[in-house]
Amino acid sequence: MPKRRLLEWLRFKKIRSRFLAAMILLIVPSIMLLGYISFNITKDTLTDMNEKTNLDHLRTSSEVADLLFRNINNFHLSIVVNDAIRQSLRSSGENSGSQPDTVNSTTSSRLKGLISSSFADTRYVTSVCLLDLKLHTYCFGRSDDAGVYEGSDKIAKITSSDWYKAAYESKGKVVYYPSDIFDDTNKSFSTVKLFRDAEDPGGEPIGVLVINVSKTIFDKVFGGSKENGSFMVLSEGTGSTKAVYSHNDTVPLAGGTISETLGHLKDEGFLVNPYYNQATSWTLVHLVESKELLKHTQYIGLATTLIAAAFAVTALILSFFISGTITRPLLRLKKMMNDWTLGKRDFPAEFAQDEVGVIGETFKRIARENEELNARLINSELKEREAELRALQSQIKPHFLYNTLDSIYWMAILQNNKEVAQMAVSLSESFKLSLNKGKETILVYNELKHIEHYLNIQNIRFNNRFHYIEEVEESIKGLEIMKLLLQPLVENAIYHGLEPKVGKGTIRLTGGTDGPYLIFTVEDDGVGMADMAQTEQGYGMRNVKERLSLSYGEGSSLTVWSREGEGTRVTLRFNPSNLPKKNRHSPEK
Repeated sequence: MPKRRLLEWLRFKKIRSRFLAAMILLIVPSIMLLGYISFNITKDTLTDMNEKTNLDHLRTSSEVADLLFRNINNFHLSIVVNDAIRQSLRSSGENSGSQPDTVNSTTSSRLKGLISSSFADTRYVTSVCLLDLKLHTYCFGRSDDAGVYEGSDKIAKITSSDWYKAAYESKGKVVYYPSDIFDDTNKSFSTVKLFRDAEDPGGEPIGVLVINVSKTIFDKVFGGSKENGSFMVLSEGTGSTKAVYSHNDTVPLAGGTISETLGHLKDEGFLVNPYYNQATSWTLVHLVESKELLKHTQYIGLATTLIAAAFAVTALILSFFISGTITRPLLRLKKMMNDWTLGKRDFPAEFAQDEVGVIGETFKRIARENEELNARLINSELKEREAELRALQSQIKPHFLYNTLDSIYWMAILQNNKEVAQMAVSLSESFKLSLNKGKETILVYNELKHIEHYLNIQNIRFNNRFHYIEEVEESIKGLEIMKLLLQPLVENAIYHGLEPKVGKGTIRLTGGTDGPYLIFTVEDDGVGMADMAQTEQGYGMRNVKERLSLSYGEGSSLTVWSREGEGTRVTLRFNPSNLPKKNRHSPEK
């Protein structure tokens, strides 16, 4: 081999080796790093998706539990307001000479009849027990009356029990106890309510009502699914946490507070998602073992490593051949440049077109294809959003609802049932104002009308127990506000303030101005609450607070004052001019 050709060959090998080394240092570490990052991203994504999915499931389960437990609360109420049962309790508590067996039989028969005629859902109720002031026990659905409290020291045991003290301290609210107070089989739990005399002005106690509920109700709450982990319901008692319900009885509980228990479960290798239920003060928990959830990530990591290694080997082979296709034209170009510099030949213009122009055209073609793909992706996303919107709109059939309520109204008129007719009219008007033809804003006047229709319905249901006082300045009734800002607050006042209260109650709604701000206050004289943190748990209050902040900015506020036994007051303050223009509409003529 001539010396000149040997030098060119060595120079070619040197350039090619450098290019190959650069490709190796660039590609191999990048692919390995990409594999490591993708493995960790997959693991974190799987954990985050599991947490989000389970929190959504728990939120839905909590709402289902609220509906089911509201039936239990209504069943409590139907027994409490029953005159015959109330008279039986008075008689057995006042007359020391009464025959317990006779009273027991009569009261049990009345309970049986009430259960048969009750409109509440009682399929999960296992037994109902009444205790008078002398702690005579009358039960329906149990073979014995006092269960674990039977014996000569029955009165001392009952009066010293946690559930009995809690019933008196709750002053008429339903207390949820994590187990059956009369039984230790762990198949049911108890709901306890102080039985107060509705005819007595002071609401004096005349006994205690216990409704035992089967724990199979939680299969309905959680949907019966035991895949992808397990569900628990925890109750925090005095000094320890108890499991009201558990899919998996082998899950260890360390005692202490609920937060300590959840921390212990995390230390044991569980991924824990808790959700607090306001109605029962229990915590719904989803558990899944970390190693069980992430076991597939090990295969993902192995597969990622193998794929990265395969890409690395492929990249090395391709870089070896590609480096040759790049270095050879460079060497040719260098030789031609040397010859052109030394004047041995002219530089051919078509060379640049052949060797360099091809690369430029390739990049231009790739750029065009990327632009086309981006345009297709954006168009596809827009069509998907439009389809979702059309599907949502197609689910709303207000005319069908209005026509149905109108038919109910005329059927009630023909049957001379004025209360049903009034309820149908109020419900129809309430729905019309709620939908508001799809508009996000409503006149203050129409929002007040919505509240009036809602209270008409509730007073028909509860025999005119609620007195409503409206003190809103006439000057602000023509202003626009976001719809459903005030009605949810009135609904909260009834369900959480006045409904548990014995006797009648009052709701006062006031509205006025303070400079550029509107101020509305909803106040009730209900049972109140000691823990203000409960207001953050309710969906209605939280929804109003979030919409108020989003619509009227940081200058808006929602404040709550409450005192146990005295009532609750909620105050809204916002500047109506801060409402975004896109949410406004002209008043209807």
